[in-house]
Order: sequence, then structure tokens, then C-alpha cells
Amino acid sequence: MSLDLYFAYVVIAFFTIVSPGAAILLAIHNGLSLDLRAVAISTLGNILGLFILSTVAMFGVGVLLQTSALFFLILKVVGALYLIYLGTKQIFGDHAKLIAEDGIEKRKVYDAWKVFKKGFLLAVTNPKPILFFTAIFPLFMDSTHAVLPQFFLMTGTFMLISFCSLLFYGYMSGVAKSWFFDERRLGMFYKVSGSLFILMGIGMLFLDQKVQKAEIHP
Repeated sequence: MSLDLYFAYVVIAFFTIVSPGAAILLAIHNGLSLDLRAVAISTLGNILGLFILSTVAMFGVGVLLQTSALFFLILKVVGALYLIYLGTKQIFGDHAKLIAEDGIEKRKVYDAWKVFKKGFLLAVTNPKPILFFTAIFPLFMDSTHAVLPQFFLMTGTFMLISFCSLLFYGYMSGVAKSWFFDERRLGMFYKVSGSLFILMGIGMLFLDQKVQKAEIHP
């Protein structure tokens, strides 16, 4: 995998992860109603779920990409439309839930296993990472290089960004909620990140398939 391709993947993964969704809402909820330890436990469950989704994508959708140029084209268009959809939703969607979580009363007693399980189940049933790993992730696999190192690099990168992002949101929800969840600032964040999603979606349409007929090296 070239550095340019990896950098493009990191940019798309980063903005996909940090855009508020179900996992971030859960991190905010745990940060407000429990504590940072609960955020970390839930996040570990979440990234384990992400690893499973990534593995399924690699051994399922990824195999088809190596043999079918038409499937690559279809998946590329689907991935681009998904990013454009996310961007449009970021700009014009209703984001009241993120602000409404602000007033939850703190409770320190909780079952760590239940917190972990909730984070895991949220990840494996969340349409956002499912669509990312099936429609976008495989497009960055270069079949001229060994597949497994790319898989672990890309998946590890996604898991690391997710872990740091969820901890950040959970931490900020407790210590800087009056600044971080200001409606005007949050609105600007949605507009900027939504515009970037749309631009990335358009850019995805120009992504080339990496030597589709090349031999796959395990």
C-alpha cells in the first residue's frame, strides 16, 4: 500500500469516525452518567466489534474485488454516494439528540461487563461502520501487495482513531460540556465536516482499482 493511498484512507476514516453517531452518543452518555473508566470499557467493546466487521469485509467483499472490475465500480459508486449522504445528513440533519444528552445525572455504580457488551453490540449492529467496512474499506486494498499487513494496518488505524475519538468525546462531555456542546459551535462543526464528506465522496469516484488482475499475495 502506497503512502498516498494510506493517507487518503486515514483522512476518510478519521472524518467518518469523528462525525457524531451512535457510538459517540454512547460515549457522551457514559461520560455524563458514569465516568471515564466506563467510556474506556465501552470503547474497548466497540473497537472489538469494529475488528470483527473489518474481518468479515476482508474475507467477503474484499475477495470479490480482486476478480471483478464491475463489482469494484459498483462498490466505488455506492461508497461515494454513502459519503455524500453522510455529508448531506451532517449539514441538514436534526442533531438535537447530541445536545439533549447534556443534563444526565451522574451515577458511579455500574456493571463493567454490561457496559462492554453494550459498546460491542452497538458496533456490530451500527449501519455506519458496517457500510464503511463493506463499501469503502476494501477499495483501499492493493492486490499487488500482501493482503494481511494491509488489513492489520488499516483495521488497526481505524480502531486506534475510534478509541481516541470516543475517549475524547466521553472526556469532553464531562469537563467542557458548556463549550463543546454549544449549539452554534456544534452547528459549524456539522457544516464543515459535512462539506468534507461530500468532497471525499466526489473524490472516491476517481479512485482507481489497483491492478485487478494481479495475483493476490496472502
